[in-house]
Amino acid sequence: MKKLIIFYLVFLAITVPAQVTTELTGYVKDKTDLPLIGASVYLENTTKGATTNENGYYSIPNVKPDTYNLVVSYLGYDGQTRYNIEVKSVGNQLYNFTLLEQSQNLSEVIISIKNKVTRPRETPLSTQTLSAVEIATYPGGNNDVVRVAQSLPGISPSPGGFRNDLIIRGGAPNESVYYLDGVEIPNINHFSTQGSSGGPVGILNVSFIDNVTLATSAFGSQYDNPLSGVLQFDQRQGNQRKHNTNFRLSASEAALTQEGPLFKGDKKESKTSYIISARRSYLQFLFKMIGLPIRPDYWDYQYKITHRINKYNTLNLIGVGSIDDFAIEASETIDENEQSTLDQAPFIEQQTNTIGLSWKNRFKSGRGFMQTTISNNLLVNDFSRYGDNVNQADLYFKNDSREMETKLRYSLTYYAKDWRLSGGFNVQRSDYENKTIDTNEGFQYNTKIDFLKYGLFANATKSFFDQKLDFSFGFRSDGDSFTQGNDFLATLSPRLALSYEFADDWKINASVGRYYKLPPYTILGYKENDVFLNKDVDYTRSDHYVLGFERIIGPASNVSVEGFYKRYEDYPVSVQDQVSLANKGADFNVLGNEEVKSVGKGRSYGLEFLFQQKLSHRFYGIFSYTFFYSEFTGFDRSKYLPSVWDSRHLVSFTGGYKLNKNWEISARYRFAGETPFVPTNIEETTVRYPDIVLDYSRLGEQKLGVFSQLDVRIDKKWNFKKLSLDLFLEIQNMLMRESPQAPEYVLQRDDQGSIVTPRNLVQLAEEDGSMIPTIGIVLDF
Repeated sequence: MKKLIIFYLVFLAITVPAQVTTELTGYVKDKTDLPLIGASVYLENTTKGATTNENGYYSIPNVKPDTYNLVVSYLGYDGQTRYNIEVKSVGNQLYNFTLLEQSQNLSEVIISIKNKVTRPRETPLSTQTLSAVEIATYPGGNNDVVRVAQSLPGISPSPGGFRNDLIIRGGAPNESVYYLDGVEIPNINHFSTQGSSGGPVGILNVSFIDNVTLATSAFGSQYDNPLSGVLQFDQRQGNQRKHNTNFRLSASEAALTQEGPLFKGDKKESKTSYIISARRSYLQFLFKMIGLPIRPDYWDYQYKITHRINKYNTLNLIGVGSIDDFAIEASETIDENEQSTLDQAPFIEQQTNTIGLSWKNRFKSGRGFMQTTISNNLLVNDFSRYGDNVNQADLYFKNDSREMETKLRYSLTYYAKDWRLSGGFNVQRSDYENKTIDTNEGFQYNTKIDFLKYGLFANATKSFFDQKLDFSFGFRSDGDSFTQGNDFLATLSPRLALSYEFADDWKINASVGRYYKLPPYTILGYKENDVFLNKDVDYTRSDHYVLGFERIIGPASNVSVEGFYKRYEDYPVSVQDQVSLANKGADFNVLGNEEVKSVGKGRSYGLEFLFQQKLSHRFYGIFSYTFFYSEFTGFDRSKYLPSVWDSRHLVSFTGGYKLNKNWEISARYRFAGETPFVPTNIEETTVRYPDIVLDYSRLGEQKLGVFSQLDVRIDKKWNFKKLSLDLFLEIQNMLMRESPQAPEYVLQRDDQGSIVTPRNLVQLAEEDGSMIPTIGIVLDF
């Protein structure tokens, strides 16, 4: 490690040529996406600024590459600030603003200079947003957008800390939904767990992302199927004036991104732009070099094409997909830990693809807009387990499945005086087929289901008392043609949010809402004797109650305290294991491929403290502490047991400091308390090894140790005339803490590697924690 750090410091001694300047551009528009002419845009604490033209476009020339806060103001509108803007000599994105009108009468309109940290009126609680710069330089994130989101308030680390499961405020990993530019994406991870959502590596390219917003309560009524969270990814638009290339090399992968105008001709700006990328892992080569038996091999791709038909109409075509291959290869000499991995790791061949086309039509009256989106999601998953992984022999489990969804979504937003009214519908065709073999459990079946899912939603928002009281009320209802849940009244889900500024810079926020989720296809399609055993399953219900106080400390800082209570009904419970499926889904398996009954209950409740500081005086950071309980029942609805996510304590801190000469140091610290786990059934596992059998009747008897991890990152940036370079050093697990994991076992072998008879399980020794230093580069040209 010392040699690595010395090499890094020597590289930084390279002589840098004279400083260059660049141009900063973007658009300023109103809430209906129409341009605002003459808006003032300037870089905070500088004399650099510009005003917008007839298209709402601004250009600030001769800007020295550095980090800034970008401020916009306009007569009669609330001002706004984009914090932590990284200006490079090459490869700058568009920095766009959407301004909201002030509530004063025409005779009282002013130019607002208040740029407070705010939240949407529809979701005033439990909502956090990260900018593109914060994501790209996140310590320990490895340029993985989903991993970055794990550090937000209320998110528990995945077991072992190496997966991207979003475990929000004690809920299960499959209780969140994900949207990319308004298009739902069921799978956002490589090697994802079918029926759930997590995996070890995210598929989204950080170079595409403008910002990420996570809502952990008070979800908008336009979203169907969330029980614990909604994660929204807003992609940036490709450059409409010139072509740029971005290359990124990190610890596990290399990515190439290209953007620019299409059909530009001799015009300054094209109406059509594109951004496209491809990413390739090289973990399989590294693991082979160091002798590890696993071979995770993956590709992913992403694209976005934007075409502005005219002032009022825009088309967006987006797509993202992945190709995964997880295989095993034996080494000549391996220890017990490597033998365990070689024996138990699954073979996974997986493909995902999402494509979506959206049309946004703004009304010429300026009173609103409508958006229509058609999309298709595909997951192909071939998941196999063998008794003999080396020779791929003695197959004991195989799940060969395909999920495809085709969706139509329509939404209308209309502004009537001080009211914001929205509504719409969604229609979805679901096509699922699966061939499953499980010789250990003694069943085999082929299944195919094809059905419609549909929903309606509406929402109304208004501010009262000179914008001191924000009121938002909405509802949605969902149904389908396969289960018994085709009654809209049975899934009627109202929600109400209130926010009141009872004193200067003090707010009280409250929300209450009901949410429903259709169980995953793996549950719906399960069959025995050619009968769908789970066809009568109910939609899972979650009721959220949240109350909080918020204090705006300054233009860039806020502190809040929230109390939350989540109550679950009709949660699927495993007939075989007699346990709620809320306790499953955060490992490499298939969730829900079994008989269930919708009889489970659950509750998660606690208190969350948050302090957030946007970039000010060169420092930015976010700190949170969450104390909570997470409990679910099985078939005995009166007996609540702590869930496997019930760590009680969550601490998260992420912050950074901007040094002179384009240096930056940042750090992330995460802590989770002791967490219950499901012990291994030693007797059954000895017989069925390498199939690991868990004893769910003993859930809660034992707990894992605390999770504690500190990651540190150092960035140094150079800006040349036609090239910008970011070189970073990242040290993960700087405190060298062990990752808490349940005891692992392997069959005892003799000195020649042969299994000892009679068979006997040996518990693996816990591995010491170690630091993981990596170097990466980001080039823009």
